Amino acid sequence: MAMRGAARQVASALGPHVLRNAPPGRSLHQEDRGVFYKGGEYADRNPNFVDCAENALGIRGWLESQGHQYVVTEDKDGPNSELEEHIADGHVLITTLFHPAYVTAGRIARAGNLELLLMARIGSDHVDLAAAGLTVAEVTGSNTVSVAEDQLMRVLVLVRNFLPGHRRRRAHDLEGKTVGAGRIGRLLLQRLKPFGCRLLYHDRLLIFSWFNTGNGKGYGGDVWHPQPAPKDHPWRYMSNNAMTPHISGTTIDGQLRYAAGVKDMLERYFKGQDFPVQNYIVKEGKLAGQYQ
Repeated sequence: MAMRGAARQVASALGPHVLRNAPPGRSLHQEDRGVFYKGGEYADRNPNFVDCAENALGIRGWLESQGHQYVVTEDKDGPNSELEEHIADGHVLITTLFHPAYVTAGRIARAGNLELLLMARIGSDHVDLAAAGLTVAEVTGSNTVSVAEDQLMRVLVLVRNFLPGHRRRRAHDLEGKTVGAGRIGRLLLQRLKPFGCRLLYHDRLLIFSWFNTGNGKGYGGDVWHPQPAPKDHPWRYMSNNAMTPHISGTTIDGQLRYAAGVKDMLERYFKGQDFPVQNYIVKEGKLAGQYQ
């Protein structure tokens, strides 16, 4: 991945950050801007809570030691946002599903210098890939363990009726029950194996109709369709659910993994090197093989 031009600017949204860089061997002056949610008192308590504006992926010192100016903001939405103000000069945008900067066709058109979109975590639902004539990459696998362990917790919470347990609702054993799982099902299945369960792969769009038939006794999920979910979303009112707003992959360990992955890809980008092949979603305007 060769770097072109005399200056590079990176923006990230965990917000977004915007970063200027020069090719190897030339003088560099970088402005880095990051958009993150505010961590508040929790950011102060734990420096490893890097998925927030205050700690900004933990890469501030590294970037500034190389001459980059790292400016972080949570202001990413609307025509007058700080991200919009600086995106025209940006060459790299770092974003996340938890506090996403929506990268629409219009925003890409206004970002004339944009070359690289980095996802801190995995997934690109907030990016118009058809309009992204650039490189889009994620930290593949960075949160799969976090999510699989979270789902195991949800399964046990539901089958044992833990949430309504104070009302003395009847609990069940997990052994012999059918458990539905999606793309992280392999890791979940490994963790469920000692319980002797049957695993069912499902399409999340069919979940509510499955419950309406009376076959589903409980649903624990972290991803909604659409996101953010409207107030009248039917999943909010399922009788026995353990839903959360897409946070299962943001454990402290998961945050450290995807922060390290972002730093690794930035290092490679600055040196003109390719990323690990599994991290590509779009490479130089072409959809990666695993997504075709």
